[in-house]
Amino acid sequence: KRFNLSMEVLKEIGLSREDYVMAIRFTEDFYKTNKEFVVSLVKMINKPALVEIWNERFFYFTLKWEFNFIDNLGKASALSTDQIDVENGKRYDIKFTDENGIEKHPIILHNSPSGAVERNIYALLEREYANQQKNETPSLPLWLSPTQVRLVPLSSKFISHTEDMAAKLEVRNIRVDIDDRGETVQKRIREAEREWIRYTIVLGEKELKSGVLQVRDREKGKLREMTLREIIDEIREIVNDKPYVPLPPPRLLSVKPKFT
Repeated sequence: KRFNLSMEVLKEIGLSREDYVMAIRFTEDFYKTNKEFVVSLVKMINKPALVEIWNERFFYFTLKWEFNFIDNLGKASALSTDQIDVENGKRYDIKFTDENGIEKHPIILHNSPSGAVERNIYALLEREYANQQKNETPSLPLWLSPTQVRLVPLSSKFISHTEDMAAKLEVRNIRVDIDDRGETVQKRIREAEREWIRYTIVLGEKELKSGVLQVRDREKGKLREMTLREIIDEIREIVNDKPYVPLPPPRLLSVKPKFT
């Protein structure tokens, strides 16, 4: 259950089992007694695993498995991990009373399904850098993307209408900003691409009158015709019940801080 939980948590974050490798460590005695259980764990991930067997236990656990992400420098960092701790119950004088009324020290199970937040972000960014090196389009999961939608008004006279549209997106917990700078439309679209923004929408007279928007979908690599309602519904379906935090910087790019 805990092994499956860990794989499911990483999947929901955006990391599939193809993105990480497994290492498993155990004592020789534990393996002899629980060989079928150990083998079943490796079979569940269904790919080669690194195995380390100790003649004697010299840590507090008799078995530990972990999922490791290998970055672009060949360095491994643990994401999920689980340990069967047979020592710290006694060390910290943790006790329970069994069904026969006898006090015992419990086995402690240490499970971290996702590792740490910063490790997950690091793994996602490293994976996408590798994809970029292979001429694939890098991207973050939509729920995690800082800006999910960028609105590009054709000229300054459309900014107020664009702000109204941004407000409708924000009320549905969608992170949106507006590129109101005096750059060409082409340059603003290119910059949205470089920032890995999934949806870029150019707004002009035609779009405001018809209600049909020309949406540049970076992930699908094409221009799509969609209504605002369709965009909202699609984003909400993809994001589902993931955490939401508003976009901290100002909505207008012209007043956002610039980092060089």
